[in-house]
Amino acid sequence: MKRHLKIILALTLVVGMLSGCGSRSYSHTLRVFNWGEYVDPDVISGFQREFDCKVIYETFDSNESMYTKLLGGNKYDIMVPSEYMIERLIKENLLQKIDWSLITSKSSLDSKVLNQNFDKNNDYWVPYFYGNVGIVYDKTQVSEKDLKAGWEVLRNPKYKGNIYMYDSERDSFMVALKALGYSMNTTNQKEVKDAYQWLVEQRQTMDPTYATDETIDAMKNGEKAMAVMYSGDAASVMLENSDIGFYMPEEGTNIWFDGFVVSKDCKETKLAMEFINYMINDENALNNTLEVGYLTSNVNAAKEASEGDFDGISAYGIRMGKNDEVFAYQPQNIKEMYSSYWTKVKAQ
Repeated sequence: MKRHLKIILALTLVVGMLSGCGSRSYSHTLRVFNWGEYVDPDVISGFQREFDCKVIYETFDSNESMYTKLLGGNKYDIMVPSEYMIERLIKENLLQKIDWSLITSKSSLDSKVLNQNFDKNNDYWVPYFYGNVGIVYDKTQVSEKDLKAGWEVLRNPKYKGNIYMYDSERDSFMVALKALGYSMNTTNQKEVKDAYQWLVEQRQTMDPTYATDETIDAMKNGEKAMAVMYSGDAASVMLENSDIGFYMPEEGTNIWFDGFVVSKDCKETKLAMEFINYMINDENALNNTLEVGYLTSNVNAAKEASEGDFDGISAYGIRMGKNDEVFAYQPQNIKEMYSSYWTKVKAQ
């Protein structure tokens, strides 16, 4: 999804932990399953030292791969899924409730992030990062007048062969559905088919490149005019290329949330809560957001980052407009409908 998996970071985490502990034995162990490049490695090392706990840290590149590994018998204590996957894990009774009495950093969390529909009482999740999806564009190639077309700018013949689409079923359908004025969570077969036709026509007439990680460095280098991108990645691009802008169409976009959850299998529940609390305290939340580029749920850290490293970077923020939505969990029959159409889109 929005967090790109980089082997360099994964190696940094593994090597750092090994070199940090040497032959040392720890009193506790936690297994953490997170997105790639989604933490400051020094924060993990600090937790290990402070709590005498070995962190076995693994990464995933999509909510679906995380879910598959979990159901395949892999054991994790803490995971960091997105909103619709959190909802699914709750429905399938795969999580333990959060002990908020141990989350002393709750007072620093952005209140507008809490009490989302997928977990209205915050029983099962603690917010980590959040943001939107938008269009990263090269201001030397794309006019603001063209952007007024909203998502339809991605079908403007002027930019044929010069755009990146995000290689993700739900994100690509979000673009098409919003361009057509539909909800990105629609279960109406006609609307989904209309969105499919929108994507097919775009693919046939615009020759877009479907990609994920590659778009970040490519847009830093100005290799294409536009790319559909998650806000945190967009912020990183904007930091390195002043010619890059970030635009979110008025038709609406995705609001996404990633958060910490504790698996049903976790035995070290108190330590798991301490890990979560450690990750979201003011100091570590700031270190994590500066490392990753995504908007932290800690308001104090977000304020410091937005007034410091991310000053003037519009992608470092959140929009929760009337047309913006959060992905909802899809029942199996709806997921199969979308997947079938997506397979046909990619086959074009």
